[in-house]
Amino acid sequence: MIFGHLWETAETRELFGDEGRTRIWLSVYGALAEAQGELGLIPREAAAEIVARPREPVELDAVAEETRRSGHSTMGLIRVLQRDLDAGREWVSFGATVQDVADTWTGIVAQRMLTIAERDLASTEASLVVLARRHRDAVMLGRTHGQPGLPITFGYKAAVWVAEIRRHRERLREARPRLEVGQLAGAVGTLSAWGADGLELQRRVLEGLGLGAPEISWTSARDRVAELVSLLALVTGTLAKVGNEVYNLQRPEIGELSEAPTEGVVGSITMPQKRNPERSEHLSTLASVVRAAAGQALEAMVAEHERDGAAWKIEWALLPQACGAAAVALSLGAELAAGLRVDEQRMRENVDAQRGYVLAEPAMLALGAELGPRRAHAIVEGLTLNRGDAAQSLREVLAADPEIAALLSPERLEALLRPELALGSAGELVRRVLGDD
Repeated sequence: MIFGHLWETAETRELFGDEGRTRIWLSVYGALAEAQGELGLIPREAAAEIVARPREPVELDAVAEETRRSGHSTMGLIRVLQRDLDAGREWVSFGATVQDVADTWTGIVAQRMLTIAERDLASTEASLVVLARRHRDAVMLGRTHGQPGLPITFGYKAAVWVAEIRRHRERLREARPRLEVGQLAGAVGTLSAWGADGLELQRRVLEGLGLGAPEISWTSARDRVAELVSLLALVTGTLAKVGNEVYNLQRPEIGELSEAPTEGVVGSITMPQKRNPERSEHLSTLASVVRAAAGQALEAMVAEHERDGAAWKIEWALLPQACGAAAVALSLGAELAAGLRVDEQRMRENVDAQRGYVLAEPAMLALGAELGPRRAHAIVEGLTLNRGDAAQSLREVLAADPEIAALLSPERLEALLRPELALGSAGELVRRVLGDD
């Protein structure tokens, strides 16, 4: 695929491509047959034959043809398997439904996606910790509503990202016992086909596949899938937020952050001077895809009775899309953080270019101690709000006002209008997040 790398990774292709998915489904059939043979539910010779079959390649074209002919989601695969079986021909998928196999595959998908997310988020976090520590005291503009506010440090900004990513990692860990669960529940979820051996069969099959056994069937309870996709939406939302920040701060007129250049990457076919923030931009696109899938997954929770194909099969479309986009976003996020370039000098220049007006708050607070906070706000607002292109700095404007000059000496004003003294607890907050003494 020419554009496949934009929407999926090799790992998600392995999970969702016909070959990879079929291989996992065959492993489910093999685990089922093995446990059934051990429990005497099917002949041991039949079980051994079915267990051995997944080791051989499957004719995917034949499976597709039989699937279309049968109109059933797994009958095509079962029929192709039966062609090469003797003793096991009658016992493939004995008692199990298509949803047993597909939902157990979904549990494996969840397990692998949580592992991918944890791995890549750990890498991203590690890179951001390095940046937060290295640029702990780099003064820059804090911006609210897209406008210059009070000064902050880049260390503070990066530490906010680190804390958010850590919360996601905690969510992933907490979700594992709920999401890494298989199905194997039978026609209406009661394991009726296997009699008294049903629960033991379920335990053995799912344990053999590295999954947990559910406390009760989730055939019509789709909250697990909704939780997985919603978690991916949260994670990619954070990555998109970081990407959006880099996207904006890389603008030449700001120039505080930039992506690492990549050898051979072309920014524009007509404007050769351009270096576009491609990673940052694509993170926003990918997050939008995952959020849309999360909405669909929530819709699929509204299922009817003990089985509802209309709701359940929505997941077949949304899971590959959501997991593929999330995996690409996780990889790009780690790559972006590892190569992020920070221009401390430009950050300071942008602060200084404000001529002190972003330090109106400390001046107002000092005046408030003498005049009351509301009156102080009105005075400073009146002197600063309509300054236009005036050449005077905030210190000069304040010093020229007789009422202010009587209360704040030039030395006091000079001290109040130093950006380093307006950072509040930024340094301590960074230390708290990083765990530094």
